[in-house]
Amino acid sequence: MKRAVLVIAVLALAACSKPAEDAKKEEPASSKGVGPVQSVTIGALDAAMAAKGEKLFNDKCSACHKIDERYVGPAIKGVTTRRSPEWVMNMIINPVEMTQKDPTAKELLGEYMAQMTNQNVGEEEARALLEYFRKVDGAQ
Repeated sequence: MKRAVLVIAVLALAACSKPAEDAKKEEPASSKGVGPVQSVTIGALDAAMAAKGEKLFNDKCSACHKIDERYVGPAIKGVTTRRSPEWVMNMIINPVEMTQKDPTAKELLGEYMAQMTNQNVGEEEARALLEYFRKVDGAQ
C-alpha cells in the first residue's frame, strides 16, 4: 500500500513539471528586444561616448546596478557579451514593454523581482551607455 501511494505521488509530481525543453529557454544573444532600436553599428570604442555613458550610468543607473555585483538589478559587467547591442539599448529605453513582451527581460524580472525604472533615456544616451558597457567589458 505504501509503495502504491509513493508511486502515485511520484507520477503526480512528474505530470506537473514542465518538459525539459521548456524549463530553460534562453533567447539567443542576437535577439533585438522590443523597442525603437533595430540596428546598431558597432566599431572601435569611442572613448568620449563611453565617458558620457559612464556619467549617465552614475547619474541614472547606479542606484540599482553595480559593475561587478548583483544588486537590485543584474551586474553590468558582461552584458555586451550576453546580449545584442539592440537588446541592451531597447531595455534601457523601453524597460516596461521589454519586461512585458521580451522573454529574456521577463525572465530577468522574475529573477530580480524588480521592474527596471524608465529613466526617460533617449537613443543617443542609450548608445552612450552601451559604449560605456563595452568599455567595462574590455572593448578596444
